[in-house]
Amino acid sequence: SITYTDLPHNDFSTLFRLSQGLLGTSTEAPLAETPGLYIFGSGTSFYRQILPDDSLSFGFSATAMHWISKRPCMIADHVQAVGASNAEREQFRAQALRDWETILLARARELRSGGRLALANFCVDEEGRYLGHTTGADMFDSFARHWRDLLRVGRISETEYVNATFQQFYKTPDEFAAPFRDPASPVSQAGLRLETIFTMVTPCPYAEAFRTHRNAKDFARAYVPTLRSWSETVFANALDPARPPSERSAIIDDFYGAYEADVAQAPEGHRMDYVHCVTEIVKS
Repeated sequence: SITYTDLPHNDFSTLFRLSQGLLGTSTEAPLAETPGLYIFGSGTSFYRQILPDDSLSFGFSATAMHWISKRPCMIADHVQAVGASNAEREQFRAQALRDWETILLARARELRSGGRLALANFCVDEEGRYLGHTTGADMFDSFARHWRDLLRVGRISETEYVNATFQQFYKTPDEFAAPFRDPASPVSQAGLRLETIFTMVTPCPYAEAFRTHRNAKDFARAYVPTLRSWSETVFANALDPARPPSERSAIIDDFYGAYEADVAQAPEGHRMDYVHCVTEIVKS
């Protein structure tokens, strides 16, 4: 059997239609037609146990566990922990490390002896690189600058500015590995062992395409909407709910419009390379 899991508001309907071959034009047989395979879904956070004890043979997750369970504080003059003050960043780090242990202990209960986890998580790598910060413009600094511009001209309030604090933290490889290196840790005591760990950078496809076509406006029109697709809820939810919906929409449109204009005017250095820490974990 295979169990797909995500937060309760995930679009499971599309997932199930895809697995049943009801979407797309693929000539391959849909997953549901695999003999002897049973497909399930669970709207349960990975901060909780999802499967029964000793029932999981293989677990996989990618690009998800940088979202922490709660914001330990608000970031006063940035939008993400990478640009926070030292004191703020330490609070986010402590929360992220607690969350990492929670995730691992839940998976330890689910895994059978010999079961494995393959995880690819956003990180700060050995060279200090992270999502949107590999060369040139820093993506989160750009977010913060354009959000601050709205505060400066009076479009948003100080409270709304601070509210746009991403509930995220990018751990280092050492922080991912720490629970496994301590034989007395709850994770080690639960039988989990870190078998493989490495980092990798995946080049931004929009920036790579721009190197070929050299059309700055086309690059900006393709690149910024991709950033918007996963970040918009943070900025939209930061706005006062008492504002009319049309006003909130206009602010968000102007925010991303300014970012797009910035990229179109000076495209070099803008890119969202993925920086992952890949871990393979086995239960004894």
